Amino acid sequence: MTRTWPVAGFLFGLIWVFVQGPPLAPEPLLGSLLIGLVVGLPTAFVFRRLYGETVDLPRTIRGIPYVLLYALTFIREAIVASLDVTYRVLAPAGPVESEVILIPLRVRTDLGVTTIANSITMTPGSLTINYDPEENALYVHVIDGSDPEDIVDPIRDWENYALVIFDEELSPSDPAPDFAVYPPERTHPSLEQAAPDAAEETETGPPIEEGTGGDGNGR
Repeated sequence: MTRTWPVAGFLFGLIWVFVQGPPLAPEPLLGSLLIGLVVGLPTAFVFRRLYGETVDLPRTIRGIPYVLLYALTFIREAIVASLDVTYRVLAPAGPVESEVILIPLRVRTDLGVTTIANSITMTPGSLTINYDPEENALYVHVIDGSDPEDIVDPIRDWENYALVIFDEELSPSDPAPDFAVYPPERTHPSLEQAAPDAAEETETGPPIEEGTGGDGNGR
């Protein structure tokens, strides 16, 4: 175990090296790292109350490969989804079968749930619209819900990595809870709030214009 703020300051120094992009030579790399540490360590010390008291450094190091796997899986899914959305825009083949899917999660920490929810939102064609804390589940709106399993499978892969990264109580070997497609005859409350007029029109039908003149037969 080690204190958190020095680790945060050192990570800032490493990030600064990548941001500055010095030449790949010992002196420029070392100079950039020193500048990052000179700025990062005092800043991390001043804001140390924002971090936890200690961090399990060996556990954090063990999680690094899973962070890389998470990033690679997310990038792959984002590219595939981008191509799919682009194709739908340029060559529409039929009506869009959008759905809202309820996906219960195994991750339970705030950071774990937020990471999964943001990854879904950043993937083209999908959007996290709500979180149910009692069910520990996300409501996900997708542009094409004809095959919900194809939507849920990559999310489960992210979750498997997140379980290790955030040291969750459950592990990737624990079975994932079943997902459910939100009843098609209902509109999710989040969508109703986003478009109340459209939801009301769907439920009650379009307004009927009253005649302003003529006889009882409409003439």
